[in-house]
Amino acid sequence: MKRQPVSSQAIVSLGYDTDTHTLEVEFRSGYVYQYYDVPPPEFLRLVNSPSVGGYINTRIKPLYQYECIHTP
Repeated sequence: MKRQPVSSQAIVSLGYDTDTHTLEVEFRSGYVYQYYDVPPPEFLRLVNSPSVGGYINTRIKPLYQYECIHTP
């Protein structure tokens, strides 16, 4: 999945698959996670959030199933 860089202390880049509603997050630590069944409006709120890392911790991680797909 193609990811775009974001301005965040914790996150390097974000990707989103509109067909599967999968969000991909690359963390500065080197880990990459995929979050499943994230609706498009939720992704738009994430990318427009003043704190991408904070939004992931409060609005994405607790609500959507996820898995680590890459470890450093």
